Amino acid sequence: MLAAMPDSASSPLSAGGPARRGSGDACPGTLRLHRADDGALARVRVPGGVLSADRADALLAAAGRFGDGELHLTSRGNVQLRDLDAECGGGLAELLTAAGLLPSAAHERARNIVASPLAGLDGSPALGHLLAELDGLLCGSAAAASLSGRFLFALDDGRGDVDALGADVTLIAAGDRCLLRIGAADEVFRVPSGEGPRAALLAAEAFLRAARAAGAWRVKDLPDDVRAELVRTVRAAAGPAVHRPRPRTATPPAPGAHGSPNAISVDVPLGRLTPAQWRLLTETARRYGNELRLTPWRGIVVPGPFAHDEAVETLRTLDAAGLITAPDSPWTGVGACIGRPGCAKSLSDVRAEAGAAVGPVGRLPVYWSGCERRCGHPHGEWIDVVATPDGHRISHVRGERRAPRTTVRDGDPARLAAAVAEARAL
Repeated sequence: MLAAMPDSASSPLSAGGPARRGSGDACPGTLRLHRADDGALARVRVPGGVLSADRADALLAAAGRFGDGELHLTSRGNVQLRDLDAECGGGLAELLTAAGLLPSAAHERARNIVASPLAGLDGSPALGHLLAELDGLLCGSAAAASLSGRFLFALDDGRGDVDALGADVTLIAAGDRCLLRIGAADEVFRVPSGEGPRAALLAAEAFLRAARAAGAWRVKDLPDDVRAELVRTVRAAAGPAVHRPRPRTATPPAPGAHGSPNAISVDVPLGRLTPAQWRLLTETARRYGNELRLTPWRGIVVPGPFAHDEAVETLRTLDAAGLITAPDSPWTGVGACIGRPGCAKSLSDVRAEAGAAVGPVGRLPVYWSGCERRCGHPHGEWIDVVATPDGHRISHVRGERRAPRTTVRDGDPARLAAAVAEARAL
């Protein structure tokens, strides 16, 4: 049904438009390490966040052999290894390839796919077949190797959780159909479910053609006229569009048991897992569904099924290990970039500050950033705390709108914590 999408028209960026590509895509991977202040950093793509217990073991082995032993979850459900020796690239690639975590060297940074973490576990449609097919098509496309490490695919089971994340190409399960969304457009295209992954790949390839002259990394970076032409190109191949606005707020799985229970979900304080915590989660997965699902909210879902008593006891054990197992945890909704001393651009040790400011659960999540780049920030609505030369600026972010609330200038931890708690309670 879907024909190959023709070249879409493109035009150079006008002054004041989105930034062109610079000298190259600096997004880290496993074959291109990023040098941070605490050593080299590798980002391992985990499509859909889905890991078998054996592959989780391999990641732990890589972290221990080449890095500081810890594993860091990202806002795309991937894993970062830190404090690496800059010369470890060959050994790291060999280990990950043997584990099946690096199926295509040419595509290792392009395999950015997020998926609804509870898909198929709480009555919603399963997405495993779509995920496997999309990843396979992506790795088989020579053109897709040119996608930047920032380009993002999303597979949504219909609940709207990852549809809200602002991916470049989104597939939404809808019975025997998939709905295909390009960027943040309010229109979607209905395609047969079996053709959904191919439609998503063709849309990404059409983006690459549109981006040639525009020099854009992502759909949102395209000039308005080029983005509109891209949508028209997709429409010509996929057929008429239907109106379905993108959700504005992403809702992660609540910590606890889900689906009778068919799964348990935990969040990870600041996304950082010790070897003992990772090993405990992996052992739990091996006893039950043999799978871990890393979420775009720096959490982990462990599929079961579990007997009720097993779920209760497992959550109790994970809570004792320092993980977030209930929505009323003070750590719920608290996030931060790596900050000092890991990042040279950071103006503050925001992780320590976030820990010192943990208090009652707020209505809104809060994200602490060491500089204006706000690496890894959430989507939707949140309280934004940014370290500046003058102190910490606290803002209320809702979609594209930012409402500054206050700046705490004196560095007093108690005053900063109180200001953040007040903002989160709005």
